[in-house]
Amino acid sequence: MKNANGTAHKYGDNIDTDVIIPARYLNTTDHQELASHCMEDIDKEFIHKVKPGDIMVGGNNFGCGSSREHAPIAIKASGISCVIAKSYARIFYRNSINIGFPILECAQASDRISDGDEIEVDFDTGVITNHTKNEQYQAQPFPDFMKEIIAAQGLLNSIKARNQK
Repeated sequence: MKNANGTAHKYGDNIDTDVIIPARYLNTTDHQELASHCMEDIDKEFIHKVKPGDIMVGGNNFGCGSSREHAPIAIKASGISCVIAKSYARIFYRNSINIGFPILECAQASDRISDGDEIEVDFDTGVITNHTKNEQYQAQPFPDFMKEIIAAQGLLNSIKARNQK
């Protein structure tokens, strides 16, 4: 897996799926359309300031709420390369991995990273480097089967690739 490098966009606890992508936009499956409304109810400038590779940081219970997979799709399509949070709603965690979107749990990184910090994530080791503060935090690296899913850009692609071997 390729490392993630980018600017942190920090949010708090209990960021639910309705905040990530408001329900009024769920009538589309177009990923770019979903991305254009990502986080708009709590951060109207998010979509204008996010750059490809940036990293979203949350607190506890990130992705709570409904089980819709639109939420991780919107974040991924916005250009965010991964999310770091203290904890995730289980269905959000699973939906993220299923679409090949890496998310890491790391309380220390969630506490110490500030909005605008420059962050690098080494997915092989789980090391999160905050270049702005010259600090490192340790997340649990993904097991090999999850790395395969993420590298294939999703569970279905991973299964197809495995079946073609």
